[in-house]
Amino acid sequence: MTLSNTERKIIENSIRDVKDFPKPGIVFKDITTLLNDAEAYSVLMNHLYQKYKEYNLNYIAGIDA
Repeated sequence: MTLSNTERKIIENSIRDVKDFPKPGIVFKDITTLLNDAEAYSVLMNHLYQKYKEYNLNYIAGIDA
């Protein structure tokens, strides 16, 4: 399943760019703004569900950088 252009824009527009963090020349992608946007979060979760529902997963591990 791929995202529609509208869904992609909703997600992309909800992610904040922090320029020069943690050092000059790096653009940090802050997803806390996505997590606080109910529409963008819903689009993302629905996309992930549709993409992986056939895998019959029991657990998902999230590794923090």
